[in-house]
Amino acid sequence: MTDTTPTASSGLPAVGPDRAIHCRELVRIYVSDDVEVQALQGLELDVASGELVALVGASGSGKSTLLGILSGLDRPTAGSALVAGVDLTTMTRKTRLHYHRRVVGFVWQQTERNLVPYLTIADNVLLAMQIGGTRDRAGRLDTLVELLDLGDVLERRPADVSGGQRQRAAVAVGLANSPSVLLADEPTGELDESTSAQLLETLRTVNRETGTTTLIVTHDAAVSEHVERTVRIRDGRTSTETLRSTTTGSAPDGDAQEFALVDRAGRLQLPQDYVDRLGLRDRVRLAMRPDHVGVYRGDDAHPTAHDAPRSAADDRTEHDDV
Repeated sequence: MTDTTPTASSGLPAVGPDRAIHCRELVRIYVSDDVEVQALQGLELDVASGELVALVGASGSGKSTLLGILSGLDRPTAGSALVAGVDLTTMTRKTRLHYHRRVVGFVWQQTERNLVPYLTIADNVLLAMQIGGTRDRAGRLDTLVELLDLGDVLERRPADVSGGQRQRAAVAVGLANSPSVLLADEPTGELDESTSAQLLETLRTVNRETGTTTLIVTHDAAVSEHVERTVRIRDGRTSTETLRSTTTGSAPDGDAQEFALVDRAGRLQLPQDYVDRLGLRDRVRLAMRPDHVGVYRGDDAHPTAHDAPRSAADDRTEHDDV
């Protein structure tokens, strides 16, 4: 059995006007050769302004589809999506151009999508500012060089620097025009473990120093160790969130709380390890209790036996077991 127990204060971001990313009931259906594939199935997501969030999901979970919508490269079949106040479902060509140049910045996994190979690192950043219309380019470049420690590689081309340096340069390009939101697609996908950790700490520093809302989209669950909030996506819907507490240091510590997300239809997804551990299959029995909902295997012949009056010690034992 497992329980879902409400808390007085979950610590989740409040729903309000300070949301940088706001998605409601997002649906995306692809049709190919008369076959429909529903990549997003009523997905909902909120990211507060200034937050650093990891969106983690396996291949086919829908995370790339969501990123395509948030980046303005695709449109949902149904639902709503707003980023920094921009309605992504009604953008005109002119609005989309402004959105790409000024509202969001991008860091892609592939170097060729981030940097022009025959330009130096400095010229790549300056080119992004020229396209975006930033006026004080020299001043902005100096700020980014100091923030991202790029002084030693400014006059080198992408092929002449390390993978970690290339990705830091890509972050500089993404931040060139001071966007409200930075979208990072598998930014550590081509890096080794040590360099990946360094890049993630760089993104933490950028988020802390600039206040730029940052969403890291990845399949790598280890990324969650470097952010305070991790949202997991499964079967086209956000399924769980993990919150990690922080101390006065820069990195989250090991104290984490996991939450299941309930959508507007009342649906929630139990974490897969809970399902496997408890042997939940096909259908389950539910029992309403004063402060939580009991979930039991469908073959449990006596689920009501679990609903007898309980002591505080019983409750502690059950939570420890589950």
